[in-house]
Amino acid sequence: MSKLTHIDSEGKARMVDVGNKPDQLRIAIAEGHITLNAETISLIKENNMKKGDVLTVAEIAGIQAAKRTSDLIPLCHPLRLNKVKLQTLLDETGVKVTAEVRCIGQTGVEMEALTGVSVALLTVYDMCKAVDKQMVIDYTKLIEKKKTDIA
Repeated sequence: MSKLTHIDSEGKARMVDVGNKPDQLRIAIAEGHITLNAETISLIKENNMKKGDVLTVAEIAGIQAAKRTSDLIPLCHPLRLNKVKLQTLLDETGVKVTAEVRCIGQTGVEMEALTGVSVALLTVYDMCKAVDKQMVIDYTKLIEKKKTDIA
């Protein structure tokens, strides 16, 4: 296992100094899924949930969350994001959420993508909890993380 970067020589948590790293194009894609019962899926599809348009609200919540990640995760750097794309897809078992986050900077955006997905899924949960007591957030995972030198 490689050395933990957010721990100092005394075992204390610390924010990593990225000041000497070059700016690079940073991209991360994350996804997650929440399983819903058939009635809930129908209500979402027909836009008949009492709290409104579940998929649109979840997408907006995910975008907002990605932009606020450093306020939520203590050791994350505040980043100037160039793009946050949140997509929700209603499938036969529930809702799949995908986030793509981009920035030009000195550190990655995987936490922003994961936070966006997580909050979007929690928003679906919140908007559906009155009608579905068996919802399960199945997973949230990082799909891709890359960095590219900029000329």
